[in-house]
Amino acid sequence: MPLFAKVQGFLRNLFLSRRVDADLDQEVHAHLELLIAENIRAGMPPHEAQRAAHMELGGIEQVKEQVREQRLGNWLHSVFSDCRYGLRQLRKNPGATAVMALTLALAIGATTAIFSVVYGVLLRPLPYADSSRIMAVFEVNSKGGWSHLADPNFDDFRDQNRSFQTIAKYNDYVVSVSGASQPTRTAVAHVSPDFLKVFGIQPIAGRDFDASDAKKGAGPTVLVSYVYWRQHLGSPRDLSQSHLKIDGAVYSVIGVLPDGFRFPADVELWMPTDLEGENKSRTAHNYFAVGRLRDGVGVEQANRDISAIARRIHDTSSEQGDYLLKDGIVVPLQQSITRKVRSPLLLLFGAVGFLLLVACANVANLLLAQSSVRARELAIRSALGAARGRLVRQFLTEAFLLTLAGGGLGVLGAFWGVAGLISLAPQNLPRLDSVSISIPVLVFALLLSTAVAAGLGVFTAARATSGDLREGLLEGGRGQAGSQGSQRVGRVIVAAQIAITMVLVVGAGLLGRSLMKVLDVNPGFRVDQIVTMDVSLPWVEDPKAKVAQGIFFSRLIDRLKQIPGVRKVGATSGLPLEDGGSLPDGMFLLMTQNEVPKTPDGFGPLMQQKERLGNADFCVASDGYFQVLGIPLIRGRIFDEHDGADSPHVAVISESLARDRWPKQDPIGHTIEFGNMDGDLRLLTIVGIVGDIHEYGLDAPPRPTVYVNLFQRPRSAVTLTMLSDADTRSVTAAARGILQDLDPEIPAKFRTFSEVYSASLGSRKFNVILIGFFGITALLLATAGVFGVMAYSVSRRTREIGVRVALGAASGEVLRMILSQGLRTILIGVAIGIAGSLALTRTMESLLFGVTSTDPLTFVAVTLLLVGAALLACYIPARRAARVDPIVALRYE
Repeated sequence: MPLFAKVQGFLRNLFLSRRVDADLDQEVHAHLELLIAENIRAGMPPHEAQRAAHMELGGIEQVKEQVREQRLGNWLHSVFSDCRYGLRQLRKNPGATAVMALTLALAIGATTAIFSVVYGVLLRPLPYADSSRIMAVFEVNSKGGWSHLADPNFDDFRDQNRSFQTIAKYNDYVVSVSGASQPTRTAVAHVSPDFLKVFGIQPIAGRDFDASDAKKGAGPTVLVSYVYWRQHLGSPRDLSQSHLKIDGAVYSVIGVLPDGFRFPADVELWMPTDLEGENKSRTAHNYFAVGRLRDGVGVEQANRDISAIARRIHDTSSEQGDYLLKDGIVVPLQQSITRKVRSPLLLLFGAVGFLLLVACANVANLLLAQSSVRARELAIRSALGAARGRLVRQFLTEAFLLTLAGGGLGVLGAFWGVAGLISLAPQNLPRLDSVSISIPVLVFALLLSTAVAAGLGVFTAARATSGDLREGLLEGGRGQAGSQGSQRVGRVIVAAQIAITMVLVVGAGLLGRSLMKVLDVNPGFRVDQIVTMDVSLPWVEDPKAKVAQGIFFSRLIDRLKQIPGVRKVGATSGLPLEDGGSLPDGMFLLMTQNEVPKTPDGFGPLMQQKERLGNADFCVASDGYFQVLGIPLIRGRIFDEHDGADSPHVAVISESLARDRWPKQDPIGHTIEFGNMDGDLRLLTIVGIVGDIHEYGLDAPPRPTVYVNLFQRPRSAVTLTMLSDADTRSVTAAARGILQDLDPEIPAKFRTFSEVYSASLGSRKFNVILIGFFGITALLLATAGVFGVMAYSVSRRTREIGVRVALGAASGEVLRMILSQGLRTILIGVAIGIAGSLALTRTMESLLFGVTSTDPLTFVAVTLLLVGAALLACYIPARRAARVDPIVALRYE
């Protein structure tokens, strides 16, 4: 048949089906009349001729169906027919249909929303050319941890490797920037000249760095982000007149990077490294490193290459000790960025997957109950010639229609869910700007909905069409629309729901208990009524300039103390709990004044004497810092007005450092050298011991810390802390005015310490809220499932219960019978759930604090909660069964 004729026939069959069917009916009846006429001419009586014609032709409807099956496009017409019939079936039970659609919408929407986070953070490729070949390079320290790179080690990696096309180093921090439309606190990065080549990025205006820009003494240059160029520089095409003042130096803007490029995260300005020369120490770990692999080189080969170089450095270096690298490692940059959040996000995705299973089980039970009611219908359709495959297709169609509604509502809900997840997400969640309902996420939602529809349709069809369908006519005659088999399957589904819910609720309980344990930890400092103020002065190395900065901070603190309502003011180089802890750590030397070497080279032999060494964090602080945060003085004293810049330098140490380094001595009066932290080699005399604080998080142990005096060892960037009874906004406004009066080019960032404290708990709260929501939702769905199955069972057994009551069974006996049936199902589900929880909660041990993955209290409490809720769901239909009127029950159909 020509193609045109096929298309014409397809369209006619599709859009003119009624006319085609009318023509077919006329044709079949005309053929039947011809057969009857032939039989009459052959001598048959009219009634015999008609009977013989019917026998020869067969059933008229069967003939029509055979003809329809041969038509072009009949399959599509059949699909439309199934859809129309399916919609009528769903409309027959609007309440049940609405419950099933909303249940699927909740589960599919939640799963889609969580997947959007997993995809955006973990799976979505980085927005750089061939991003899978961009690697992060780390040193491996003596404890097996990953650390930043020292300058000489980076140089060896860059010059000796055979795996990378190019490799670059970088670090980032926040500075005060002026010279633009207004002074700002801006994240900047120091990068080596090949940094942009690693990412395959070129400036959209101006030029990239070259080797001469990174030489010692070169003129300061800077690259700016597209957003900074637009917002603060006014989008000039000619960059020759654009200059920025950073750390007291004037930088020439030489290029603008493409819109969207912000690596490291939040950085807006990029400057060359090494303008002051490299640090020659192999134990000064100041830089991150990234590189682009050569074509044909894999991650394993690059790891062997870098590891061999690192081991050579370790074996040949004279700087032996804990801070010298032991090995090197190469990991994909995307994995490096997301490695701390991978496990929690996958755990959330697994939890929402369990919620989806519970929801599907609920819907499957409702569909199973409806299919049991339709047993007579299926038997009649089978008796009229419908094949089993045709019935299966009908159930699949209805499941797809139901899931289409649920999936559509779920995707709409996912848009709202993603917005909620972004608002709840902790501040340290990387790549949050990549989270959205994107095309891959929509494809996932479509595939998920299709899989759910196929699973529900196949399950329902398999149960509804199993066995001999003709028995449905007999059952229908007796008024029995359900079977014992369907009820058994329903109970199995409910047991599975309870088991899955048990796992979810136990997980939520363990995380909730961990959060409570964390909140019970004494942080070692005050949290409320503290306003913080971040201030960054230009970085200086000249001792006189450092003294001037100390004087500036002293004047600022004195002025801040005059703000009404402000009781105390302090300053620190590292606020506790901020960004997971921000203090540098290093190795100090125990020595007396007489043992101080005359030259820096003399420190080398002393570093080899392990009895002289100690490790601690290094914190610059003022005396008011301890008073504002309420850090207790254990022994000795803190800094006072006698500890001036020209006085002997003093230090205060934490209780844990005193206990670990001087276990049987009084450390007060001892002297240490800690100049590798700030370049000041003057000895520090220990004058006091203060209480430990949880610097790196409430769930992290206190670290040994050395506190030095801000006015003896000034830092250019500090956080001022103000203990205040006044309104936060009034204190902030007054403090900003004071800083502007002292130096209008220095901006400040204000927060309350309560906000910092709350942000440090963001990850735990995020996990508890989401998994708790999934657990509560699953519990409600499982309870509804128990109620539905028990109510269905009671309705199917109404005649039986009526007979029992008529024969003398008391209502209490009926109640116990129904409750015992439900309790068996519940206990089976709980037992399976406990076993599953014991196995699966081990995967979340890294997220727990103060409790084990087998915490008995959590397991007992969740078991009682689940059994209690399920028994309550059983009690309602059981109570109804106990009140059955035997006269009514015996007439029940």
